Amino acid sequence: MDDRDMKAARLGLGKRLKTFGTRAILVVMATMTALPEFVAPVAAQERRYYLEDRRYERPQRRTLMDLFFNDRRSRDRSVIEMQPRRKRRAAPASAPRRPVRTAPAAPVIAAEPKPEPVQKLENAKKVLVVGDFLAGRLAGGLDAAFAENPGVVVVDHGETASGLVRQDHYDWPQALPELIANEKPSLVVVMIGANDRQQIDSNDAREKFRTERWFEIYKQRVNEFGQIARDHDLPLLWVGLPAFQSASMTADAVTLNTIFRTQAEEIGGEFVDIWDGFVDEDGKFIVTGSDVNGQQVRLRSADGINMTEAGRRKLAFYVEKVIRRHLGDLPPAEMVNLDGSNLPALPVLPGTPMAAIVSTQPIALSDPDLDGGKDLLGASAPAPALSQSPRDLLVTRGELPEAPAGRVDDYRIKATQ
Repeated sequence: MDDRDMKAARLGLGKRLKTFGTRAILVVMATMTALPEFVAPVAAQERRYYLEDRRYERPQRRTLMDLFFNDRRSRDRSVIEMQPRRKRRAAPASAPRRPVRTAPAAPVIAAEPKPEPVQKLENAKKVLVVGDFLAGRLAGGLDAAFAENPGVVVVDHGETASGLVRQDHYDWPQALPELIANEKPSLVVVMIGANDRQQIDSNDAREKFRTERWFEIYKQRVNEFGQIARDHDLPLLWVGLPAFQSASMTADAVTLNTIFRTQAEEIGGEFVDIWDGFVDEDGKFIVTGSDVNGQQVRLRSADGINMTEAGRRKLAFYVEKVIRRHLGDLPPAEMVNLDGSNLPALPVLPGTPMAAIVSTQPIALSDPDLDGGKDLLGASAPAPALSQSPRDLLVTRGELPEAPAGRVDDYRIKATQ
């Protein structure tokens, strides 16, 4: 081969290499462009486990070699047998186990059984409570106050939306005489006025609240309402309004309490002032305050008008004292059912013969001489004395015994000297 042939061969080989390189570059660029289409789905796939033969199928990741040569050996390696996990080495049988610490169980506190309600006497004195929704709260507090007293029964006849202004809704002057005739109470308690801050009807006309004419009509109705109880010769307790969360309602309550006090005392009733129990030292409305036991509790509800259970009991605390004063002595609960047939027996010591038990009349502590109880049980007359004592000689004869020798009052020594 001469030089011309060698030169032509080299020139042809260079052209073929140039063509092959250009094609390789184009293939690589196409592969890089299509690579995300294969990688992204593979990354998003999840491994699927087959628990039956402890195998899992690993998603196949395709490489450049797979694109060019479609290597099946990589596919064969996609399924790999999982090796079972090694079991944890068991602790030796002789090794002591650590005791498992458990939190101590909380002690179960049994709820105290509620005492059974005291049975009221047939002739128990009735306290009739009338008025609006606050009267109902007062009746609930009084019922709790006299729950253990068999001699008092609280009768609740409070009408929630009633008052002395709207007689078309509930006519108290007409209803109260019927209640007194049916219940036959020993005392009437009135608490009303919280719903009366509105126009009042009078002779087919309406008077606005807080006008002079409104107060004249309202005073007349308060007087007539309280006079019904006085006409039945019953004690009348008119309970004032408490403070409210609203400043305007509190100001109106002060005005109405003045009317209630004046008219109740005018007809011979008694006004019960509860204002100080529901305000602070500065006279402002309070939600939380002292209960009947001096503990800080919530007295008023969220609306600033109604009262909680503790507030009802405190409200009744002011009225309870006045009721007890009017009703007089009330029998205690433990003496309700005692009579001659069920008096408690006196304790007798074991082994004491019945003949040794002597019944005697009780001794009056104020004056024992009234019942002849000068001597204690088993006392006997003293034995007669054979000679008179120095006391008897001094009292009866005025004689003193001779002083012992050597004493200062031994006058025999002085006489001899």
